[in-house]
Amino acid sequence: QVQLEESGGGLVQAGGSLRLSCVASRTFGGYNMGWFRQSPGKVREFVSAISSSGGSTSYADSVKGRFTISRENTRNLVYLQMNSLKREDTAVYYCAADPRRFGSEESAYIYWGQGTQVTVSS
Repeated sequence: QVQLEESGGGLVQAGGSLRLSCVASRTFGGYNMGWFRQSPGKVREFVSAISSSGGSTSYADSVKGRFTISRENTRNLVYLQMNSLKREDTAVYYCAADPRRFGSEESAYIYWGQGTQVTVSS
């Protein structure tokens, strides 16, 4: 069992930056990690993923070039650096862990955090 806790959300103006963090309750070096988000009235969507080693990353087209995912396995942390934020990035952001494969498929992720709210104002 792995517990995940996100932090770093908040209110930011369009064009600004935020860095989200996700800490795992125990060593998670063997897990692929992902970030997903859900806006009001919309289904949860994939944002980014990083392989267990950190050697591979993946991004949704909507955030490519603006967001960067990274991880520190020695500290059980995964980050999502979000730059050039837009109003449409407003959502609850979730961290998730998948012990088996690397990718964007939400159903493959087993462990989920509670989410952190990101609000981008114009």
